[in-house]
Amino acid sequence: MDEKPSTRKGPGFCSLRYGLALIMHFSNFTMITQRVSLSIAIIAMVNSTEQHNISNISTEGALADTLSNPSRSIKEFDTEASVYEWSPETQGIIFSSINYGIILTLIPSGYLAGIFGAKHMLGAGLLISSVLTLFTPLAANFGVILVIVIRAVQGMAQGMAWTGQFTIWAKWAPPLERSKLTSIAGSGVAFGSFIILSVGGLICQALGWPFIFYVFGSIGCVCCLLWFTVIYDDPMHHPCISIREKEHIMSSLAQQPSSPRRSVPIKAMVRCLPLWAIFTGFFSHFWLCTIIITYLPTYISSMLHVNIRDSGVLSSLPFIAASSCTILGGQLADFLLSRNLRLITVRKLFSSLGLLLPSLCAMALPFVASSYMTTIILLILIPGTSNLCDSGFIINTLDIAPRYSSFLMGISRGFGLIAGIISSTATGFLISQNSESGWRNVFFLSAAVNMFGLVFYLTFGQAKIQDWAKEENLTRL
Repeated sequence: MDEKPSTRKGPGFCSLRYGLALIMHFSNFTMITQRVSLSIAIIAMVNSTEQHNISNISTEGALADTLSNPSRSIKEFDTEASVYEWSPETQGIIFSSINYGIILTLIPSGYLAGIFGAKHMLGAGLLISSVLTLFTPLAANFGVILVIVIRAVQGMAQGMAWTGQFTIWAKWAPPLERSKLTSIAGSGVAFGSFIILSVGGLICQALGWPFIFYVFGSIGCVCCLLWFTVIYDDPMHHPCISIREKEHIMSSLAQQPSSPRRSVPIKAMVRCLPLWAIFTGFFSHFWLCTIIITYLPTYISSMLHVNIRDSGVLSSLPFIAASSCTILGGQLADFLLSRNLRLITVRKLFSSLGLLLPSLCAMALPFVASSYMTTIILLILIPGTSNLCDSGFIINTLDIAPRYSSFLMGISRGFGLIAGIISSTATGFLISQNSESGWRNVFFLSAAVNMFGLVFYLTFGQAKIQDWAKEENLTRL
């Protein structure tokens, strides 16, 4: 893909492919809200059992008093919801359990989506995840084991949904628009994180923590209807696409292989250093991102000493920057490509910014803990700058092996989720020993992992189609 793609312009932002990117944006929005719901709700779920001792206060009175004095802690009123005694170690296991589920389905779902089509597989994953979100409060009443099982199965469903997206973009996204389209779709993750963290605390405080699952589980079910109605696997079979747009997409992808899939060249993939550079980048990127998404409400609540409502609002601010940087990064990347900058240069530039800048911010956090405003600014910058990777190694598989992009994206996210499992569990362990020094160790370790991934990607990353990914040179097992 180092060859310069065609610069012929097709239909613009009103085209169907951008509509698909918007729908995929809301699908990603839905999945991340369902994933992060537990992170904000758990602040109320594991509160002191003193909450049960104030049952003589009516819910209506408590709610009215809360609205008149919104700075009060959730401990000061009764939400009539159960509270559980889960240690930080147990919470770490619960948080990481969804990653166990995702990792089980990423690779097979990516391969099967390429064969049978991503529409039904992705839609089914979104529907299953939404239904399980609705049942999470009931599962919590039966014990922590069932919560872990529910989250793991939900992770399997989301693994089906995450991976299939790249099968769709391999057939819908012209080379010069890949960064833009994938960034619009991917920004739903940051926007969803912003929304759930903004309103999650308010929902918990006003209605009780179970409603955070009811609200976003229901939104997911509605989103499924839109998905199955509008999304198609490729532009050739979409009933509403214009002839002009269809011709533009097909001519732009003329060099992409379109014949039936054969055996996956596993041996060639294992020996491919540019592919390992992408895997390493995913591992490093997901390590810090998982900590931020999962533990940010807990960090703000414990270190800045704010209540659940303010913790949720403050936790949402970083994802405004993340959503903006994802979209702007995609626009800038495609602009640089249109100005004849080499593709590999653009990929390495955005990968460098997306791994180096958040590492510097994370390392600075322990030294500015006494400054409320500085801490918030750094927490805002970490997810924002980290999402610049979306225009770097995140979509690099579309460059080096578009034929196997969905399958390889499944493996890539698998490496990222392994990092998420390790980082979530390690964070719970470290902060359970000593909160202040534990958080310092968490951020320093994250920066070290990011630097390793950056050096490896800069050394071995490429952007040209690999020999084993070309139609005429397909290697069999």
